Amino acid sequence: MIDFFVHSFNTLSNGLLGYAVPFLFVLTIVVFFHELGHFLVARWAGVRVLTFSLGFGPELVGFNDRQGTRWKISAIPLGGYVKFFGDESEASTPSAQTLAAMSAEERAGSFHHKKVGPRAAIVAAGPIANFILGALIFAGMALYYGKPSTIARVDGVVADGAAAAAGFKVGDVVVQIDGKPIESFADMQRIVAMNAGSALTFQVKRDGALVSLTATPALLERKDPFGNSHRLGVLGVEHKSQAGEASTTPVGIGEALKIGVEQVWFIITSTFKFLGSLFVGHGNPNEVSGVLGIAKMSGQAASAGFQFVINLCAVLSVSIGLLNLFPIPLLDGGHLMFYAAEVVRGRPLSERTQEMGFRIGLGLVLMLMVFATYNDILRMAAS
Repeated sequence: MIDFFVHSFNTLSNGLLGYAVPFLFVLTIVVFFHELGHFLVARWAGVRVLTFSLGFGPELVGFNDRQGTRWKISAIPLGGYVKFFGDESEASTPSAQTLAAMSAEERAGSFHHKKVGPRAAIVAAGPIANFILGALIFAGMALYYGKPSTIARVDGVVADGAAAAAGFKVGDVVVQIDGKPIESFADMQRIVAMNAGSALTFQVKRDGALVSLTATPALLERKDPFGNSHRLGVLGVEHKSQAGEASTTPVGIGEALKIGVEQVWFIITSTFKFLGSLFVGHGNPNEVSGVLGIAKMSGQAASAGFQFVINLCAVLSVSIGLLNLFPIPLLDGGHLMFYAAEVVRGRPLSERTQEMGFRIGLGLVLMLMVFATYNDILRMAAS
């Protein structure tokens, strides 16, 4: 038992040292754009912004801009916040007494005295900025590297696999899955991986004719190039690239932006499918990652090349944007939920109700963080 803890400590300490720089690089970009979304829409709505902070805790360095906003980097680099005039805390919680004592001039610049529409726009702007960042990164990569194209040809069928049961044959070329055009073998893999247990309709080209096949990918555990285990949908087909077959097609700005938006949408839908699989018991809750897991992925991406770091930045940006839209008090989605209740009731929820909501939200977020960190530690100690 002592040897296990010693090994775990050495693994964690050695790994974290190599992961810290790429992790902070990725997280800083994602957090900056998230908070920038809040900041820009708040300025547009006439709200005074008191603080724009990367990180929490004591200030390390900062400056004031011409409109009085304090821009700073704080000691704990695990997030950030924008504090508006009228906020009592970084979570944008108000104080009824403070708000009531404001003058007419102060109310004009107070976040909490704005109508529900501008407040909702300011809150939603953070996650939306994350989606935009993700789409722009994916679009930029498509513009720079081009669009990969590898024919989705079946060069082998695994016996007793889902493909064999569905009637796939060697030489079949997959052209559509559930009506979606397939332009590469990677496209097919990506869709199959996220649809374990779900019946998919394949259109394949066989001897010059189109054949429709229905297959249900099996849920199996696979390891990525870094040795991380993932439970994914597997069809049971093999592909062997032939010389000169793989190619990349240059794309214009319009096509690149389309690819970027499609990538963002794929991440969003895949996330909901994963959550749905957890709900019905097919998913693996141990795949939920926290700060340590993201740090590890950042280090692994950095070892593979800058392209992979930027790709991770895009994926993480979309994921954080989506997470923040969940209707949990303390997150942006929780604020939007309160504003929706305000529209229905015709008046804001009471200060006590909102305070209770924020406490519940804090508890849920902390439990998720503890659970995710526990998973991270087990995975890193076992590696």
